[in-house]
Amino acid sequence: MNLTTLSVSQSANQSLSLSERAQHSCQIAKQLEKAGEYEAAYEALGDFWSEQEGAPILEGIDRATSARVLLRIGSLTGWLGSAHQTEGGQEKAKNLITRSIEIFEEVGQPQEATEARCDLALCYWREGAFDEARIILGDVLHEVPDANSEMKAVALVRGAIVERTATRYNEALNMLNEASPLVAAAGNDALAGTFHNQMATVLENLSRVEQGETYRDRALIEYEAASYHFEQAGHQRYRARVENNLGYLFYTIKNFDEAHKHLNRARRLFLDLQDIGGAAAVDETRARALLTEGRLTEAERFAHAAVKALDLGGEQSVLAEALTTHGTVLARMGKIGRAKAALQRAIEVAQTSGDPEGAGRTHLTTIEELSQQISVDEVVSNYKAALDLLETSQDPAATRRLILCAQKVIGTLDTADDTDVDIDLSANGKSWDGFSFKQEVLDYEKAIISRALRDTGGAVTKAARLLGFNHHQSLIALINSRHKGLLGVRSAVRKRRRSIIKVGKNGGKKQALAALKS
Repeated sequence: MNLTTLSVSQSANQSLSLSERAQHSCQIAKQLEKAGEYEAAYEALGDFWSEQEGAPILEGIDRATSARVLLRIGSLTGWLGSAHQTEGGQEKAKNLITRSIEIFEEVGQPQEATEARCDLALCYWREGAFDEARIILGDVLHEVPDANSEMKAVALVRGAIVERTATRYNEALNMLNEASPLVAAAGNDALAGTFHNQMATVLENLSRVEQGETYRDRALIEYEAASYHFEQAGHQRYRARVENNLGYLFYTIKNFDEAHKHLNRARRLFLDLQDIGGAAAVDETRARALLTEGRLTEAERFAHAAVKALDLGGEQSVLAEALTTHGTVLARMGKIGRAKAALQRAIEVAQTSGDPEGAGRTHLTTIEELSQQISVDEVVSNYKAALDLLETSQDPAATRRLILCAQKVIGTLDTADDTDVDIDLSANGKSWDGFSFKQEVLDYEKAIISRALRDTGGAVTKAARLLGFNHHQSLIALINSRHKGLLGVRSAVRKRRRSIIKVGKNGGKKQALAALKS
């Protein structure tokens, strides 16, 4: 739907009652919103929302229609707040949508209330409040009737978005697989494009976690499908997101020329749409690519621009990622004070928004980038915080980073002079009375072995591989000698099956010799 069609449609509405005009305007706005035409959707609601910063105009409209107007304005406020990085945009959107839910329930329209909750979950996700978004979408999936397969598909795809952002890739993949037939049946190009884009992103992440090229090849196919459906839907904004995602994929495999081509396209599309948030996301991806190339000055410029743009809005999780990237670049440039400040702020932003895993990953980044420039007690406190925040993480990459950082912590403790160590034991309920340096190191060792066993279901061979041991017997010996309390964590030892072929005494030797001679 374009602006000309919108103008004709609005002119035809002049003979309708105010409530009927509002309903028709909401229908038009919803279609424009689906196509990513947020400014046009705002214009469609002009009679009931004269200023983007202003309140909805509901006088003379019946209650049920008022709820529809509140929902459309609330949903658009969230999308526009993301695009323009409007301060407080997501909070305002949440308030408007919540008001619509209350009215829908009051007038006995539960299906409309469920749809509104699905939009509310997106606002929480944008803020980085993944637990809240997850709970709301769980309620939606429980409430949505079987007959409304498209609504269920939308909820499943959005649930996958939340899980993917929270690095729970297998959960995201399961939700997308469940949504697949529902998306196909819906015949909605915008929804299909979102589905394929999310599937591609999940597969791409799995390719890095499991080192599988098959996942990456499948991701490229899914991105191609996403671009096709977004083009069919006329959704330029989401096409730009696909280009940004492709830029990210190509930089991770060090195909930088291809990465920058896609990032250039993405940024141009976002700027044509005046989408500040989208352009900032591209700048953050570009900074990562330039950092990997070793082009630190350029990387710092793009990372700083991303942080500056995202600072204006309410997408705290995305801001935390940009701050982490900026802090990493500054650390590589040797600007230690600014790097520490950026990383510390990233931790605070992630924790405040409700993204503990994001905060935990940034604690690990601090150790990885600054372990030689910060005090021993800062290294230790960052590691303890990361262990706590990532305790329930299902991200295998987080486990590997914890293991590598544990080695850095132990190495730092081993090489530190007495004057270097200034650990605040009181923060952990300890004191220097009876303190044992060796026991402190053993505690870290036990924690990381326990983590590896947990993530591998108690399989010692797999845990040993995660921990970097050449032979799993080395880990078994370590557990038996120093960490017997972990014996209950490992899976039961299974006896090896004997061969079903019985070989007499010296038979094996004779067969081997015969094989060599033949």
